[in-house]
Amino acid sequence: MELPNKMDVIKTSQAGGPEVLMLSTRPLPIPKPNEILIKAIAAGVNGPDLVQRNGLYPPPKGASDLLGLEVSGEVVALGDATSKWQIGDRVCALTNGGSYAQYVAVNELHCLPIPHGVSEIDAAGLPEAFFTVWSNIFYKNPNIDGKKILVHGGSGGIGSTCIQLGAALGLKVFTTANSEESCSFCLELGAFRAINFLDEDFVPILREAGGADIILDIIGGDYVARNIKAARHDARLVLLAFNKGSKIEIDLMPIMLKRLIVTGSTLRSRSEEFKSAIASELIEKVWPLFSIKKLKPKTHKVFNLSAASEAHTLMESGTHRGKIILKIN
Repeated sequence: MELPNKMDVIKTSQAGGPEVLMLSTRPLPIPKPNEILIKAIAAGVNGPDLVQRNGLYPPPKGASDLLGLEVSGEVVALGDATSKWQIGDRVCALTNGGSYAQYVAVNELHCLPIPHGVSEIDAAGLPEAFFTVWSNIFYKNPNIDGKKILVHGGSGGIGSTCIQLGAALGLKVFTTANSEESCSFCLELGAFRAINFLDEDFVPILREAGGADIILDIIGGDYVARNIKAARHDARLVLLAFNKGSKIEIDLMPIMLKRLIVTGSTLRSRSEEFKSAIASELIEKVWPLFSIKKLKPKTHKVFNLSAASEAHTLMESGTHRGKIILKIN
């Protein structure tokens, strides 16, 4: 296949709002020895993209400065040291940046086959959320069957993935969302209890249920102290984002008395080896659940690449339910 010299990309003219996203052109990336070059079909839009657009999440050393952490597409070139994929394979992949583009180079071990029964467009919205949820909730935590998990932001990309995967693997899922429509969406995904946080307080609900064993939080701010109240003894509190702020004043005594584990992570900065290990487990333990309909992609809306600013505006509104996707023409 003869490849073009240039490709369409979305670049940021400066740090700022969705309006700084602009259609531009770049030379095609050249895959490193352990990378494959993917001709993109679609790319997922994620929270970290918005943070990077605002100038607050610089890409790691050696990564593309373009936005985009996941992609689906066709393998069109192979690095000299690759062996897992062939030209023409259709894959989805976790990227280190650069998926808002027609072509993206990715470590071959961070690529996964498109699950059986999933469209190539929908597949673009799988990697980032599934890598994040698996690595923080399930990886090296085998004894979770029957435990209670509280998932904040249940209708978003991470939240909807965690609800589905948790329910499929035996967790009793409680979740919070911002409307009755979003709560209904969460219940359809498999949540045991969906809490409209505008009308109800999740703390007494979880305490009455015996407390949460695991809490996945993307809110931060005053939610941190409330999460601690909602947790049972020996629970694990996983912090992934801070929509209400990361600087708080908090009493640490309940953490000690309840023997809580408070942890967090940013996936993008993890080692190549760690991401490869997560990809391998997803292929083995999670991807088969799509073929038996225990998992289904949840795409809220698909935009053309040139409408990336509209996609970011929608994500910032918080009204989406599931993933937002950019279709690469």
